[in-house]
Amino acid sequence: MNVLLVAEEWAGLQLLQTLARTKHRLVAVLSTPPPPGETAPSLWSAARAMGLETWPAKMVRDPALSEQIRSWQVDILLNVHSLHIIHEDILSAPRYGAFNLHPGPLPNYAGLNVISWALYRGEKTHGVTVHKMEPKIDVGPIVSQTVFPVCEEDNALSLSFRCVKEGLQLILKLLDMASADPEGIPLLPQDLTKRRYFGKGIPQEGKLCWSSPAQAILNFIRACDYFPFRSPWGYPGTRLGDQELAVMKGARTGRRCEVAPGTVSQSMDLGMLVSTADEWIAVTKLKVGNKQVNAAEILSKNDRLG
Repeated sequence: MNVLLVAEEWAGLQLLQTLARTKHRLVAVLSTPPPPGETAPSLWSAARAMGLETWPAKMVRDPALSEQIRSWQVDILLNVHSLHIIHEDILSAPRYGAFNLHPGPLPNYAGLNVISWALYRGEKTHGVTVHKMEPKIDVGPIVSQTVFPVCEEDNALSLSFRCVKEGLQLILKLLDMASADPEGIPLLPQDLTKRRYFGKGIPQEGKLCWSSPAQAILNFIRACDYFPFRSPWGYPGTRLGDQELAVMKGARTGRRCEVAPGTVSQSMDLGMLVSTADEWIAVTKLKVGNKQVNAAEILSKNDRLG
């Protein structure tokens, strides 16, 4: 199969390396070039090191690319974590179509940052979907989908790794099916009455509400936790007097509390205790400006967060 890869981030890099070990031919890679002087590993630099042709990902917006795709005799376009809207002429240019790896179970979790939204909403399962692309975002028919349990210890980073691991298998399965019988690729229409679309917005304006139950607060914290990588939501904020803080890490204690929400109690091995609507949680790591600090360095007993 002649494959055109449009991809970003760690997921795209993993797929690039996986495809390089298969019989399929990567005709080109479209990704975001690193800034001048940037030396960190990137999909762009990895593709160039493999001797692959690289093009800026933003070119998928230009219908003129469709003619290049036909001249390359591209069989399948694979889109992985690229946020550029692909022009409809380009979607129709590959011989067997364009397919997207979406890090969520469609149609229930369409749109952006769905891993974070699933954790924020306290979902017990999540999934990853491969679907054929259409001009409207995340509405195309489903080729395959995997659903798996979400553990209480999961954060956004661990869940995203799981999505990549499961998603790579779905992509390889798609390529095998296309090689054997392209007309037999399953295309199950989505039930769009169940569609939920999530946009760029951040819940609660990015602020913690200490009068919420402990589990809801911790769900928000772990939904933002991509550490050591950048979080698309940042970290949920709170205030100590006039000082702006962000909570990076927290954990349940199981200890009931009967004081005003946001009250700081004694330190413990897990961090500083902070009261919620129903139990104490242990806040272990904070961000102050651009600095990451242990909570005990900032918080003291009887402080009040709000």
